[in-house]
Amino acid sequence: MSARAANYPTLSAVLWPENAMVRNVVLAVLGSLLLWVSARVQVPFYPVPLTLQTLVVLGLGAAFGWRLGAATVALYLAEGAAGLPVFAGTPEKGIGMAYMMGPTGGYLLGFVLAAAVVGWLAERGFDRNPFTMFAAMLLGTATIYVPGLAWLSSLIGMEKAVEFGFMPFIAGDLTKAALAAALFPAIWALVKKFR
Repeated sequence: MSARAANYPTLSAVLWPENAMVRNVVLAVLGSLLLWVSARVQVPFYPVPLTLQTLVVLGLGAAFGWRLGAATVALYLAEGAAGLPVFAGTPEKGIGMAYMMGPTGGYLLGFVLAAAVVGWLAERGFDRNPFTMFAAMLLGTATIYVPGLAWLSSLIGMEKAVEFGFMPFIAGDLTKAALAAALFPAIWALVKKFR
């Protein structure tokens, strides 16, 4: 079977099949706005409060596919680089490139890569099954952590980077992965039912 034959349509393509150019522009702008909102929402959780931002990053990849998902996250980063207060903790913790070069800079780069990874997996049907979607979410989360921890460790050392930039977030990341693993297959089931 060829790689092309293994491709599945994304949720965005199935729900809005006409006029791909208009669809992609509108979805990228709406997705970047959703990322901005998700960076501001904090959910009480242990051991640290969590934002919904990584869930939205990975969810956009799954819903939009790898190209549009990565482009949407890149648009969000461009908005932040231009000085718009779209990131968590902005403007209090700085804005623009100064913020992006700070401790979270590697994680922001990881967002683009992770949206592409999860989008690529969704285009191969991973978002249609709870177990494969959970695996896709874990892989996407790991993709965020690789550049995130590499960058943070260059600032504070690897031991502290793992202690402060990884360990406190494991439970929240597993919860978000489980949520997406339940949500995406359920959405696909509804789509199949009404189409």
